[in-house]
Formats: sequence, structure tokens, C-alpha cells
Amino acid sequence: MERLQKVIAQAGITSRRKAEQLITEGKVKVNGSIVTELGTKVDVSQDEVIVNGVPLEKEEPVYFLLYKPTGVISSVKDDKQRKVVTDYIEAEQRIYPIGRLDYDTSGLILLTNDGEFANTLMHPKYNISKTYIAKIEGIPDRQIVRKLERGIMLDDRKTAPAKAKVIKSDRKKGTSIVELTIHEGRNRQVRRMFEAVGHPVIKLKREQYGFLNLQGLNAGEYRELKPHEVKQLRELGK
Repeated sequence: MERLQKVIAQAGITSRRKAEQLITEGKVKVNGSIVTELGTKVDVSQDEVIVNGVPLEKEEPVYFLLYKPTGVISSVKDDKQRKVVTDYIEAEQRIYPIGRLDYDTSGLILLTNDGEFANTLMHPKYNISKTYIAKIEGIPDRQIVRKLERGIMLDDRKTAPAKAKVIKSDRKKGTSIVELTIHEGRNRQVRRMFEAVGHPVIKLKREQYGFLNLQGLNAGEYRELKPHEVKQLRELGK
């Protein structure tokens, strides 16, 4: 027996928090009766759960790592008919991305049908590190690097401490390659941090998410996460 909101989240419909909201709003039925109590427990093998009029089908949880190309939307559909991340993965389950990468940013993104797992990784308090490689305009000096590391004011709030390292600079072209590791996920955060210090991003790629990297993959390719990797990610989220 498991809590109803957990069962809904694990089915990949939504996060546990949103599932709780659906329950309290009377949009969930168990064996034909509306349930509004959050402590309700159900047996997934026997009880019929209906959410917003749709019967819940419990899927096996799946976890994928995708090397997202640029020009792809971090979503399951797009009203402008642009490519989305789920176009690259062959899966019978209803998967969706964990967090997002901008349309013009490439790199590592995770996808799953496990709502609770996704919600855990996206929660701000878990501070999972994300490493980006940015090609930027100009050549930042040590003072700029320290500014990035100490935090930049964005939306009246300073970014959390980060790690920054200039990998190489091209004085002829007036560009640099910088590695930046952050622990937050604000909207277009990396691009905005570089813009704030006067070095706009030309090209951006997420190389690492926690302990995961893109080794062995080309843009547009994916792989399933190994069981020990899923377990490690759960540990990071505790």
C-alpha cells in the first residue's frame, strides 16, 4: 500500500505536490469514489485510480540521458512544430524532461516518467551541480572570474557561489572558452551571468549534471541510466 499522491507522481502524470493539489480539489477517484484526503493509501495492483477522468496506468519507471542538440525545445510538444527532446528517444512510456535547457543551448538533459524522482531533482534545496562550457565574447580577467564565483545580482537576488575557470582565450578573435559550475537552475542563468559581467555567450553546452557526463554520446544520441546511477541521483536528492 502506498500513498495516493506518490502513486500518481510515479505514474508520470505530475509531481507529488501537484498530485496533492489534484486530490484536495476532488479530481481523483479511487474505485469509483472521489478521494480528497491526502493520507489515503492504495494498492496499485488492485485499486482503480482515475485522475481528471483518466484511469491511471502504472508504467515501469524509465530514466534516460540525452545529449540535446541546439535548436531543440526542452518539452514534450511545441505549438510552433519545432523539434522537442522526446523526438530523440524511442520509449513506450510517457516521458518528459527533468528541468530544461534553452532552445539555443546543447548538452546533457535527463528524461523520465517518474514524477517523484523528477520533482526531487528539480527542488532548489538539493543543489545538484551543473557544469557548462561557454564560448563568450571577450577575454575575462581574474576579477571577472571572481565575480562569477562570488555571485551575480539577477532579479534583485544574488546567484549562489559558483566555480569558474577560463580554459582558453583567442586574442585574435576576441573570444574565450569558460567552464562554469552552478548549483541553481534559474531561467537562462548562465547566459545572464555572463551578460552581467560584459561577456555575452556565443555558444553554450551543459557538460555535466551531478556525476553524469556526455561521454560516448554525440548530439541527438541518448542512453538509459544504469540502476546504480538512478540510485546515486536519489542519494544526491536526500
